[in-house]
Amino acid sequence: MSTAVVREWTPPWPLDIRATVGLHRRGTGDPAFAYGRDGSVWRAVSTPDGPGTLTIAYDGTTVTGRAWGPGAAWLIDRLPDLLGARDDPQALTPRDPVVERLVRQSDGLRLGRTDRVWEALVPAILEQKVVGTEAWRAWRYLVRRYGQQAPGPVPDTMRVPPAQGEWSRIPTWEWHRSGIEPVRMRTIRGATVMDVEKHPEHLRLLRGVGRWTEAETRSRAVGDPDVVNVGDYHIPKIVGYTLIGEPVDDDGMLELLEPYAGQRQRVIRMIELYGSWPQRRGPRMSVRDYRSI
Repeated sequence: MSTAVVREWTPPWPLDIRATVGLHRRGTGDPAFAYGRDGSVWRAVSTPDGPGTLTIAYDGTTVTGRAWGPGAAWLIDRLPDLLGARDDPQALTPRDPVVERLVRQSDGLRLGRTDRVWEALVPAILEQKVVGTEAWRAWRYLVRRYGQQAPGPVPDTMRVPPAQGEWSRIPTWEWHRSGIEPVRMRTIRGATVMDVEKHPEHLRLLRGVGRWTEAETRSRAVGDPDVVNVGDYHIPKIVGYTLIGEPVDDDGMLELLEPYAGQRQRVIRMIELYGSWPQRRGPRMSVRDYRSI
C-alpha cells in the first residue's frame, strides 16, 4: 500500500463537511463516495495525474486530509477549494425573512469545487429526465464494472470512475445492462470529444447537454454560485414552497430567485438542505428499467 500524502488545514470560518461535500455522492452505495463511521468523507477520483483516493476528517477546528495513489498530491493540493476556500457566502444579501433564516441555518455550508468537470458531467447526463434511483443504479453498475480499485485503505467496493476517454469504449450491451437507453449513452459518448476540463463554460455546445445538465455540472465542478437548475422535477417546487408557501414552475422559480442574481445556486442549495418540502400528494415518477427490453 502506498504511503498517504497528508495535509492539515484550519478553515477560518465554520465548516459543515457533509453539507459542503455531500452533493458529490450519487445515491446510496456510490462506489466513488463513502462516509466513514467516524464522520469522515471518502472520495475516489480520476485526477489529471491518475487515480486517487481522498479522505477528509474535521474535528471542529482542523481539517485533516489524507490521499493515496498517483493522484494523491493533486487531491491534497486542492483540498481547501473542495471545502469552499474560494467561496464567498457574504456575497449573498438576504432580502426576506425566509432567506435570512436559511442563511443562519447554513452556517458552515460552503460551495466548493472539485475541478473535475467530467466527474460531474457523466452522472448529470445519467440523471437527465429520470428519477435518481434509476440514474444511480446505472452509475453504480458502470463504475463498478469499468472503474478501477480505489488506492489506499478502502473497502473493495470503492472504485475510481473511468477517465473521460474510457467511457467511449464501454460496449453498447453494457450500457443496456446498466439500464441506460441509447439517448443518454450517445450523449456521454459524444461528450468525450470535448476537453471539458478546459472548457466548462461551453458544455451546452455538446449535443444533449442543456441548461439543467450544465447547472448540475458547474455547481459541483467549479462551484458556480449562480447557475439555476431549470428543468428539474423537484427544485422549482421546493423553491416555491419554501419562499412563498406554494410550489411553482421554472418561470416562477426564476422570478423568485431574480433578487438573488449572482447567488441563485447558493439559495437553491440552502433550500435543498434546509427548506420546506411540499407534502407528497400526486404519483411519484416511476423507475424505468430498460435492461429487459
